[in-house]
Amino acid sequence: MNASLNTASRSIRFRENGLRNAMSVDVEDWFQVQAFAEAIPRAEWDYLSCRVEANTEQVLERFAEAGVRGTFFTLGWVAQRYPQLVRRIVDAGHELASHGHGHERVDLIGAEAFRADIRRARLLLEDAGGVAVRGYRAPTFSIGPHTPWAHAVLAEEGYGYSSSIFPVKHDLYGAPDAPRGPHRPHPDGVLELPMTTVRAFGRSLPCSGGGWFRLAPYRLFQAGLLRVNRVEARRGIFYFHPWELDPEQPRVWQAKPLSRFRHYTGLQSMGARLDRLLRDFAWGSMSDVFAAELAEPAMPAKLRAMAG
Repeated sequence: MNASLNTASRSIRFRENGLRNAMSVDVEDWFQVQAFAEAIPRAEWDYLSCRVEANTEQVLERFAEAGVRGTFFTLGWVAQRYPQLVRRIVDAGHELASHGHGHERVDLIGAEAFRADIRRARLLLEDAGGVAVRGYRAPTFSIGPHTPWAHAVLAEEGYGYSSSIFPVKHDLYGAPDAPRGPHRPHPDGVLELPMTTVRAFGRSLPCSGGGWFRLAPYRLFQAGLLRVNRVEARRGIFYFHPWELDPEQPRVWQAKPLSRFRHYTGLQSMGARLDRLLRDFAWGSMSDVFAAELAEPAMPAKLRAMAG
């Protein structure tokens, strides 16, 4: 009993003394991750066991129990096959956002294919959810220095913000020199809300969730997010995938050992960790947490020219 009271007391203290952070979910299935791209051909997706609906329902139940509203960055591929799931996300009061259509890396497909992908995804999501879609997150955080056109294309296609840049160095993604806070990478583009990092040892370290959250001790992640909130007075962004709550998902033994390690490690304890995180910090959707920044219009081209 005392242990439970102490845990509840700590959670209340963290929430009261900290800022509200953004909770987000990248809605995709277990076979669509970049780590398995070489092992599972895209043509086989429709023949595999889809678990995204049941796993996302589990996310919705956990959020409801914790009283949390978040942002669901959802694939158009998922919306096309499970429109009822998209509707349930919206009906539960969450923000619906885009994760693109086919989970293709932006830095590999080029500007025109990217435009077609985000346009198709937005149409499918809005048709299924019945709400406007403003937010976008690139698969595998594949927007960065090699895609200078991406934010402008998003603006042209009617999006309002992106949360696609991860200011870290990683073998699959990352833009370590990118600003750590909200910014506009392109003057005519959408606002970028980068993934959260914490400065330590002269570099930016990830503090946003995903595999890092499952691999690192919980208290280390907790301390990092508390530092971001209290010392830096910044709001954080957390993300995870529905498949991370599914330790019984199929094993892809043909994938590389490192890919299997990253994907499967910590799945058994992810549910308990997530529940604790939902209690320990205050959460909201991307649009709510960053409402002030999103309300600021981009500087018109004429004013930029005068300022220059």
